[in-house]
Amino acid sequence: MTVYGSFPGARPRRLRTTPAMRRMVAETRVHPSDLILPAFVREGIGEPVPIAAMPGVVQHTRDTLRKAAVEAVSAGVSGIMLFGVPEDAKKDATGSAGTDPEGILQVALRDVRAEVGDELIIMSDLCLDEFTDHGHCGVLDESGRVDNDATLERYAEMAQVQADAGAHVVGPSGMMDGQVGVIRDALDTIDKEDVAILAYTVKYSSAFYGPFREAVGSSLQGDRKTYQQDPANVRESLRELALDLDEGADMVMVKPAGPYLDVLAKVAESVHVPVAAYQISGEYSMIEAAAEKGWIDRDRAILETLTGIKRAGANMILTYWATEVAQRL
Repeated sequence: MTVYGSFPGARPRRLRTTPAMRRMVAETRVHPSDLILPAFVREGIGEPVPIAAMPGVVQHTRDTLRKAAVEAVSAGVSGIMLFGVPEDAKKDATGSAGTDPEGILQVALRDVRAEVGDELIIMSDLCLDEFTDHGHCGVLDESGRVDNDATLERYAEMAQVQADAGAHVVGPSGMMDGQVGVIRDALDTIDKEDVAILAYTVKYSSAFYGPFREAVGSSLQGDRKTYQQDPANVRESLRELALDLDEGADMVMVKPAGPYLDVLAKVAESVHVPVAAYQISGEYSMIEAAAEKGWIDRDRAILETLTGIKRAGANMILTYWATEVAQRL
């Protein structure tokens, strides 16, 4: 006589038996509309320039940027976040190219808006680091520290020129105190109430930004620890979150994504606005490098990391694989 009582009656493996079964019971799905493509456009080049530290990513010309935007629309990607890379000769202490209506970022915003209109959410990085000769995200005082309030004045002007150039969304990433409120006021003053703010609410001082510095031709010497957050802190992130929401942020972001999934989850549980996460350059480059060595399955690793970010609570993910993944999905 066979005794069955010693065998499990509950068998979770029943729900893992086939690809169709696993798809049916999946709790988290990454969709093309979840994705936002960060893109770099460089002044004064005739063809795209590969970024050595980010295999597969380039500094675009104005023409190839327009093509990338069209490709993103076709793939079902929701947005594109633009970063401008000016000629070195145009960098100065106050980042004036960042507020010049004819600066590379503003020109690129007009290009993309003319190309795709409202089919793609056009976002602009609102920060001075690409445009300053010292590489910091703001104006420096006499002692060489970033002057928070003087920087806010520059951000207000920057928000206005970006909105005039066609940005649907501005993304203040400099981590200055009060930046969201000042930018909201500046936009409303010029009747740009419909331009949304994606606040870089939680932005850590991370080692994973390294490849990005090459991508934007950063002039930074030193670090940004006096204004970006300490990786050891979580409660500080929730304080930043409360301040940004009070100042009028329409959406909030956690950056980087992968090393801070716990923070992303806490932020997502705390708010009723859309939450974004930025899978940054170092996260991208590590997977590409490991895959090139044959150490990991590239495509599976990409989707696994994006699924983890989505599972942690992100509504939107900024990733350099946005168009590629959207096409695969």
